[in-house]
Amino acid sequence: MIFLDKKVAVITGSARGIGAGIALTLAKEGYNIVINDVGNMEKVDGVIAQCKSFGVQAIAISADVSSFSECEKMVKEIVNTFGGIDVLVNNAGITRDNLLIRMTEEQFDLVININLKSAFNMCKLVAPILIKKRGGRIINISSVSGVYGNAGQINYSASKAGLIGITKTLSKELGGRNITVNAVAPGFIDTDMTKALSDDIRAKAQEKISLRRFGSIDDVSNAVAFLASEKAGYITGQVIVIDGGLAL
Repeated sequence: MIFLDKKVAVITGSARGIGAGIALTLAKEGYNIVINDVGNMEKVDGVIAQCKSFGVQAIAISADVSSFSECEKMVKEIVNTFGGIDVLVNNAGITRDNLLIRMTEEQFDLVININLKSAFNMCKLVAPILIKKRGGRIINISSVSGVYGNAGQINYSASKAGLIGITKTLSKELGGRNITVNAVAPGFIDTDMTKALSDDIRAKAQEKISLRRFGSIDDVSNAVAFLASEKAGYITGQVIVIDGGLAL
């Protein structure tokens, strides 16, 4: 069955954390939702149910977005189900932190492939759909690590900086077709990852943040929802840093 009554948003890496938060916020705004992840699909049913509670359709597709062929299959399934795509959020990401002298080639390649190559894969496959309909939104989830760098994260920082490069380049390539491409760069956000930090590390981090607190998932998802909306139609090629003043 094809659902044509609402716009369609695809969020990669969205079974939990920031990705799930973005999916829920966009569902609340009236978008049909595609949840994508791999290895966390047991968490998806709850996210799907919450999305549907807002009166929209939601499906989950398990796919390794670092694989072009798996992305290709996923995009075909989305088009067959919903008839098209309006918003792409490239959120999939992992960390494998280590200092350069200790980092393995495998750790570097894995992070680059999942965090950066996945965005290339999805943009290449979704852009023709947006071009054909002469409109749409691409939003890349970068990081303050990609803006300013971070010791022990050469792979992660490089991947998130690469997303900024994709954002600025595609904004120039696709702008003539009424497609905006932007990025958001979160700082310390309250997720399972940051909650696992020791109290001492959390306290030291908060001392560096102007607002003296970690951000919420809503702080990020609300910014994404704005960039996806018609209100942001004249904003493209931008990187919105959401860090509470961490990098000032």
